[in-house]
Amino acid sequence: MERPAWVPRSIDISVPSVSRIYDFYLGGSHNFEVDREAARRAMEFMPGLPKIMQANRAFMRRAVRFATEEGIDQFLDIGSGIPTFGNVHEVAARARPGARVVYVDHDPVAVAHSEAVLADLDDADVVVADLRGPREILAAPQVERLIDLNRPVALLLVAILHFVEDADDPYAAVAELSDALAPGSLLVLTHASYEHVPLPAEQAGGAVDVYKDIRNPLIMRSRDDIARFFKGYDMVEPGLVPMPRWRSEQAPEDEDPYAFSGYAGVGRKA
Repeated sequence: MERPAWVPRSIDISVPSVSRIYDFYLGGSHNFEVDREAARRAMEFMPGLPKIMQANRAFMRRAVRFATEEGIDQFLDIGSGIPTFGNVHEVAARARPGARVVYVDHDPVAVAHSEAVLADLDDADVVVADLRGPREILAAPQVERLIDLNRPVALLLVAILHFVEDADDPYAAVAELSDALAPGSLLVLTHASYEHVPLPAEQAGGAVDVYKDIRNPLIMRSRDDIARFFKGYDMVEPGLVPMPRWRSEQAPEDEDPYAFSGYAGVGRKA
């Protein structure tokens, strides 16, 4: 297998990566055959997976624009993945020049790309860290340089919490991050769920098994379990809803049925 020049030497390119699979679903070019193979296997069970990822990205952009309209000019995006067109720093800067963004990911490929994309920018940076280590994230020099925790921040957890198993207590990680945020901060979140998937749960479970096979278990939670992440937040209208129903410019009936898989919501810290 040929190693592209942009891939850090330390990376085993024979092992699929969640962020590169996501990049493939979005039509990106920073993925390998091993990632594409895993993605295609998952799509045999859920052909609409790319539509779900596109709905995630579209929601994220709407939520970032909403945050800027609310006066927020600093963003902490955890599980940010490989930068693609219309990433958080681009959307935020367009709506609010001078907005500051820190991306956080534990995938070395995602971080290497982010560093390349952000090299000439003063208002955005990337941290190598894991959502399961909130203290390390908050103490990172990039966060200290760009994010003023005494002012409202938009904390983005888009398509990341469903990769954290209950044994790793994602609720405690989100609570610790939330405790560090100023009142008026926003929590922007999407999460996979069997609810609203336009397939029998057994068939969708086949796609979930593919992620288990590549040692990145996909944890499908119920709406009630996802709502627990918003403890201490007041939900912004329309609440915790399927992604196309969150302030979309497009009529929900015009959306692909797969786009409704899972939930999205924004909460404001009281």
